[in-house]
Amino acid sequence: MSEFFDPYNADRPLMMKCTCGRDHTLADHHAEVVADEAARELRARSETAEFEAYSNEFIEATLVKAIFPQDEERRRFLRAVGKGTAMAAIASVLPVASLQAMAQDKGALEKTNLKIGFIPITCATPLIMAHPLGFYSKQGLNVEITKTAGWALVRDKMINKEYDASHFLSPMPLAISMGLGSNAVPMNVATVQNINGQAITLSLKHKDNRDPKNWKGFKFGIPFDYSMHNFLLRYYLAENGLNPDTDVQLRVIPPAEMVANLRAGNIDGFLGPDPFNQRAVFDEVGFIHLLTKDLWNGHPCCAFGTSTEFIQKNPNTFAALYRAVLNAAAMARQPKNRELIAKVIAPSQYLNQPEAVLTQVLSGKFADGLGKVQNVPDRADFDPMPWQSMAVWMLTQMKRWGYVKGDVDYKVIAEKVFLITDARKHMKDLGMEFKAGPTYTKHTIMGKEFDPAKADAYLKSFAISKAA
Repeated sequence: MSEFFDPYNADRPLMMKCTCGRDHTLADHHAEVVADEAARELRARSETAEFEAYSNEFIEATLVKAIFPQDEERRRFLRAVGKGTAMAAIASVLPVASLQAMAQDKGALEKTNLKIGFIPITCATPLIMAHPLGFYSKQGLNVEITKTAGWALVRDKMINKEYDASHFLSPMPLAISMGLGSNAVPMNVATVQNINGQAITLSLKHKDNRDPKNWKGFKFGIPFDYSMHNFLLRYYLAENGLNPDTDVQLRVIPPAEMVANLRAGNIDGFLGPDPFNQRAVFDEVGFIHLLTKDLWNGHPCCAFGTSTEFIQKNPNTFAALYRAVLNAAAMARQPKNRELIAKVIAPSQYLNQPEAVLTQVLSGKFADGLGKVQNVPDRADFDPMPWQSMAVWMLTQMKRWGYVKGDVDYKVIAEKVFLITDARKHMKDLGMEFKAGPTYTKHTIMGKEFDPAKADAYLKSFAISKAA
């Protein structure tokens, strides 16, 4: 008999489970062994002086970039006040807490046992991998990361304070803070979890129907109303002459159910998160029509955030969480770590996906379902910078499609929710004025420039829109 079951051996118990004694499959057992080995290697890499220096510089560069989107302004400021004064000004506000504190004694933690929610998709890679790699525990935190079935449940558990912090879709904290689809509860985006990393996937029956102008009557899956997936799909369809509210059907489907719905013929395609675009190819039920990076290269998708109340009550705990997640993002940004990360997050307690699928997503070398192997290294990336201009774009799309009525003070909402620093007033105190807000920049979506300073004009420029 095999090493796994021996029903005719009187000297062995008949255990209908893995030989390790746990109630899981052999495949699960092997995946966990591989994941443990990969996690050990990544932990070893994270403990080197080289990575520590890289990580600290990565975090500091991320925060300074938030304040100085134009490099000339950064250099002008540093020449005027010097490095020490600049660091002191930047370090005085949350969520930075203190740049120097990255290498010094940290404040006493107000709360150490934390529960963090996540949806099992590659967008949550930094938040997830921080757990098995020990990045939370290094900050003195005992974190339980909890797999959650869908975005509405994430929202509800955050509002009810069942979770201390969570993986969010980037627009969700905006919507929750504004009371859209729920009671209004102030939320904050601390970091963007990922950029790019999504795709439009279609059923194989449509492989000869690639022109979206011919998609009238199609049914598409999206993961949530307040998602970049919804807004990017609507944008793409409208740019191709289709009204997403009348010419197609958009159905909210949890990410884990998208491939099954595609296989069953319930939808023609979906704009969803990975790994499910690649899983549709792996299961031979769909093909990747286009990557969302081809619509907006560098677009945000998911975020890491918590309630404003949690930050106010637990500033040191929040700063520790922030450091842990940014350290993980620093490691995830390095291409040399991606294959090992795929092994770490593949097991059932995390993404529960074939390692091969995750490797294709994270490495950017992938089968497209149309007989080709594509090589797109930045298919998915992990830049934690939550530009407030991105929040303004999301708000224009909420208004465009009727989720928000009336006037919207884009800037006020963006700066309340997409939390970087209060750096502007500190810079002003040092005699430095800026032409634009500290965390605003222009973006290009499908070849059209978005200037956050001209949000209403941008909104009015669309032929297909619900906005009055």
